[in-house]
Amino acid sequence: MDEAVIRMYRRLAQTGFEHAGSLDNPSIFLNTQAEGVALCGQAGGDYMNIYVNISGGVIDDIRYLCMCDPTANVVVEILCGLVKGKTIEQAKTLTKEPFFKAIGSEGEIVAEKVMGILELLNRGIKRFEAGTS
Repeated sequence: MDEAVIRMYRRLAQTGFEHAGSLDNPSIFLNTQAEGVALCGQAGGDYMNIYVNISGGVIDDIRYLCMCDPTANVVVEILCGLVKGKTIEQAKTLTKEPFFKAIGSEGEIVAEKVMGILELLNRGIKRFEAGTS
């Protein structure tokens, strides 16, 4: 496993996963299993649910519940920190670079997880904008 991910995961385990949890009646609900986006490893019971509240075009809260490998857990925690308080338009233009900077790694597995979470987020935003989330 990537050393930068290990360091960040250990820090999160000590300080707490700030964005872990769920939201009632989220504007966007995403489930990796239903979406077919493999973010959480290969085990059959692994999953990630992401809950996003949007108010006035701004992501005012974002939470997640997951049973994932440490890399996916680190990536979703970073996602939450990057998009909370941002407009939908800003969230749609999020790229992999802020993740790499926050983690301190551009490793292959990190990149795969980042691209998967960006795809998942953009699917949710697209459905929200279409009124079908």
